[in-house]
Amino acid sequence: MTAVDQQQTEAIRQLVPFAAALGVEVVTSSPDEVRARVEWRPERCTTAGVLHGGVIMSLADTTGATCAFQNLPEGAAGTTTIESKTNFLRAVRDGYAEAVSRPLHAGRTVVVIETDVTDADGRPVAKILQTQAVLRAGREA
Repeated sequence: MTAVDQQQTEAIRQLVPFAAALGVEVVTSSPDEVRARVEWRPERCTTAGVLHGGVIMSLADTTGATCAFQNLPEGAAGTTTIESKTNFLRAVRDGYAEAVSRPLHAGRTVVVIETDVTDADGRPVAKILQTQAVLRAGREA
């Protein structure tokens, strides 16, 4: 298991308070790749001890948004998710779920991010394609 970057974890938790509530731990964060994980815990599960799909989607949205933010064009004020498509491939019943987000397109008006979520054994859990709107100062999405 790759070590958690405590400085990056604290930074994302400050920027996105929900990431702290979710227990997101950042492994790496750069414009080319954001990698973070969420530990499996019973209180994060649905029936039969399966990590809730909302936890997986929230993890992917957090890493995707962080990646998009790091790929914003000059003059942009921020980003917001306008579309997210998730395909679930396998249940997580122990260990953790790890999301890896990478930019597919970084344009003037949208940033498209692809996220792969795996379990602690590296097996595919979910595939997410996310579109983020580029926000300009004084404008709303």
